[in-house]
Amino acid sequence: MCLGIPGQVVEILAGYHDQIALVDVSGAHRKVNVGLLDQNPVRPGDWVIIHMGLAVEKTDAAGAAAALDGLRLLRQGDTP
Repeated sequence: MCLGIPGQVVEILAGYHDQIALVDVSGAHRKVNVGLLDQNPVRPGDWVIIHMGLAVEKTDAAGAAAALDGLRLLRQGDTP
């Protein structure tokens, strides 16, 4: 099992062959490698799931909310 953090793409940073994006993760901006998603490139406004600094999949706002809810449960020590 991997832990995925949802974030929303703010911009694609210049100079990295479109593989580095600035992503809003709960209000903090992080540089994330989006190169794994080159078959389905991300754009500003897209939601991604991040693991170890890599965007591993695209999602939508509902998927991001569900992932965040799961993280909140883990923080509380609950299991679904």
